[in-house]
Amino acid sequence: MSVADDASHWAGSAPGEPIVQEHDGVLTLRFDSAAVQSSMDPARPCDLLLEYSHIMISALLFDPAPRRIGMVGLGGGSLVKACRHLVPQARIDVAEIAPSVIALRERFLIPPDDERLAIACADGAEWVARHDGAFDLLMVDGFDIGGQVPVLCTQRFYDDCAAALAPTGILIINLHATDPLHDAYITRVRRSFANSVRVVATRDSDNLIVFATRGNAFRLSEKQLQVRARALGRQIGVDLLWLARALVEGRLRDLSPAPRRTGWRTLETEE
Repeated sequence: MSVADDASHWAGSAPGEPIVQEHDGVLTLRFDSAAVQSSMDPARPCDLLLEYSHIMISALLFDPAPRRIGMVGLGGGSLVKACRHLVPQARIDVAEIAPSVIALRERFLIPPDDERLAIACADGAEWVARHDGAFDLLMVDGFDIGGQVPVLCTQRFYDDCAAALAPTGILIINLHATDPLHDAYITRVRRSFANSVRVVATRDSDNLIVFATRGNAFRLSEKQLQVRARALGRQIGVDLLWLARALVEGRLRDLSPAPRRTGWRTLETEE
């Protein structure tokens, strides 16, 4: 979708307020004309349309049956809907700081709160700090019109994320690859998680997805990962075998050299 096609949507819009656009039947959530925050096909609302979301949901390769999932950042609710569909037994708790984003939940077909879902209007950093040992999976996707939210990139926040996980829990963070500080953010995550960190970049190189764990989740064998990748890939309609291979083979300690390519660009840091 070009900016010119939708210029009229931005006329008179308050800076930083979410904008919903529709193109070829797909709803898109944006904060500005440059970056897509979330996309949904109303005919298939649980489908994940963006590459970064395929990688984030791949945390289920390491824990296919989490009991409790936490999310910082609601957006159009793509990950909420996908997790409810893929892990029906899980309880999902979401923190979203912007009332204007939460107000769009019906437009993006996000289910109402119930015993399996609770969406709170809350500061994500403060919310995470209140959930000690609560989550099997914690997904952080915190962006606004300025890009990466600074309070969600501090050493204290990543320490709080580690504390908010169950002993075998997994953290998944969406970072923007063009942020000049993304290497510093990843270094902070490594400190919080004793270097048990892996990083995967989207094919367009726009996003970096950071995986971190307190436990031994990354010690799955290549065969185990392949079996799980086939099963999850069938469920979401995406080939994830490249990711299973990359998680085993793509072990690069230094994030600065030119990356290797195995389907999508992948990086890993672990000691």
